[in-house]
Amino acid sequence: MTTEDEVAEWLKARAIPLNGLNPGAGTDDLAPLRVVLDGVRVVGLGEATHGSREFFLIRHRLLEFLVEELGVTTLAVEASASASRAVDDYVQGGSGDPVEALAGLGFWTLHTAEMLAVVEWLRDHNRTASRKVRFVGIDPQYPAASLEALRTYLGDDAPGLLDPLAPLAGKRLGVDPPLDRRIEADARRVEDFLAGVSLSDEALAHARIVRQSADLASRPLRHPDPAQTVSVARDRCLADNVDLLLADPDARVALWAHNGHVMKGGHSGGSVPAMGWHLRQRHGEAYYALGVLFGAGRFRARRRRFGRVDTAKPPVTFRVPLVRRSTIVEARLAAARPGDHVIDLRSGPRPEAVTRWLGEPLHMRGYGAVSRRFTYKLGYMPTVLAEHFDGIAFVPETTASAPL
Repeated sequence: MTTEDEVAEWLKARAIPLNGLNPGAGTDDLAPLRVVLDGVRVVGLGEATHGSREFFLIRHRLLEFLVEELGVTTLAVEASASASRAVDDYVQGGSGDPVEALAGLGFWTLHTAEMLAVVEWLRDHNRTASRKVRFVGIDPQYPAASLEALRTYLGDDAPGLLDPLAPLAGKRLGVDPPLDRRIEADARRVEDFLAGVSLSDEALAHARIVRQSADLASRPLRHPDPAQTVSVARDRCLADNVDLLLADPDARVALWAHNGHVMKGGHSGGSVPAMGWHLRQRHGEAYYALGVLFGAGRFRARRRRFGRVDTAKPPVTFRVPLVRRSTIVEARLAAARPGDHVIDLRSGPRPEAVTRWLGEPLHMRGYGAVSRRFTYKLGYMPTVLAEHFDGIAFVPETTASAPL
């Protein structure tokens, strides 16, 4: 038997086949994950693109399992920590408009029919749950709601303390130039002031979001020292905000973000320690990173042309075919087992050939909110599966997500 055959046989034997991707279909097919996730407090659920319908569906199904069978208490999302409070209020039974709340998150990637279905499921679950599940954003971007809340808390002191922070409300990372670094000191001054007057935890939470946002907004996208970049600081902030959720010893978190953030290594060529890297360093095997991959199909993204992104134009649909090169992870998964499935990489015996394969430099597809016009089919991210992921989920074909 060749090495490729051994790897294919192992993947086929390890695969947990799914009974479709439609939420509400029950969780019996996911029962083997109970043992896999025993002792895990944070389950990172990734995605290879931000704009594929099936990635929302499979993570919705996994969320149902994690909440109903494993007692997950929080859905933490790569979304505005400030604006997500409106979504959380709705899933807790509030009377707001969920479509408007999703739009307020600041990410077109989440303003979809599929995400709305998740929010409505959480609201329905919470109607009868003994402990309601929270919806929490962990990204410091788009802090306008927190700035407005701080004006209320600060009263007469607000203009002097908050006026220098006004540019944060509309700042777009990676699109607008960095703000003056002094804005981070201005935001820290607000946080220190509130801590000194012993205001509520809610006020301090808003101040922390604003301070994190100021830190990111004043960093460059590129720098000779990668530690100075916005990407490094952002992933660290994402992990810090997950840690805040874990301060409750009974909390268990389902964490939705791109594979590049969920992974336990470094993204952007390895120079940026991912959110998942920080979580593994801090929590060991209580963090489980599940990469979610696809073989072929469609996804939505904004188009980059001549190095620029026109954010006034809506995202477009891209299509990629299945690639059969052996160094591409998706090619091995597609060949090993047809259909949607999940594979645990963390536990159980494995042949030497499989150990070697899991430790080899490989490539997997990875697209963010922006994609290049002509070379998008070459959108791969390097990976060493044994180092970067504890498990992988595979969807053979995807379609574009549906914008609201």
